[in-house]
Amino acid sequence: MKQHFKCIALACAALGLFASSTAHAQSTGSWLVRAGATKITPKVDSGDLSPPGLAGSKADVESDTEFSGGITYMLNDNVSIDVPLAMPFKHNLVGAGAIAGVGKIGEVHALPLTVLGQYRFLEASSQFRPYLGAGLTYAKFYKEKGTAALSALTGGTPSNPTTLSVDSKLGVTIGVGASVTFNERWFADVQLLKTYLKTTTTLSTGQTLDIKLDPVTTSLAIGYRF
Repeated sequence: MKQHFKCIALACAALGLFASSTAHAQSTGSWLVRAGATKITPKVDSGDLSPPGLAGSKADVESDTEFSGGITYMLNDNVSIDVPLAMPFKHNLVGAGAIAGVGKIGEVHALPLTVLGQYRFLEASSQFRPYLGAGLTYAKFYKEKGTAALSALTGGTPSNPTTLSVDSKLGVTIGVGASVTFNERWFADVQLLKTYLKTTTTLSTGQTLDIKLDPVTTSLAIGYRF
């Protein structure tokens, strides 16, 4: 997390150097839209795969980066409602713990649906505006797919491979960010979110795996004010 915060601070400082000296308001009634890129990095704490199977079998989840955006509405000069948007993310599931050497055991698509309340500091006309946010994320998991390695570990066969499903869950999200205004309409935005999220993966063998994902989401975007 500390490394992510350092990256956010450096990005904000760099954006500030290129900002125009004439700043315009992100004030009451403004609509802000943005487009850029988002990286989701799960901070995994995996339980053990339930018996039967090798004791201590765990899983890890790799990060993914996708095209993203968002819409913000300013309720007043300081308080806003923000809805981050993104293309679906695809995360590889890899063996960990006692099966750390087996490599990829599956994949899952994820669509995080998030709504945040934000508080923006400083005056509405300030060129640089840091903010804090909090809200809820519904993580929709779908298109789960197991690999031959997963089947080998759990007794599946080529004709009857082991399949998996991941429960979609609701989690709490908190975040920090900042926007830097270039001119009357255009701005840059950088945001760091942390979502507290647990889910359960169920295999076609009946085995289950409880996993704490707690992903960190880092976004960088260029925005336009209406």
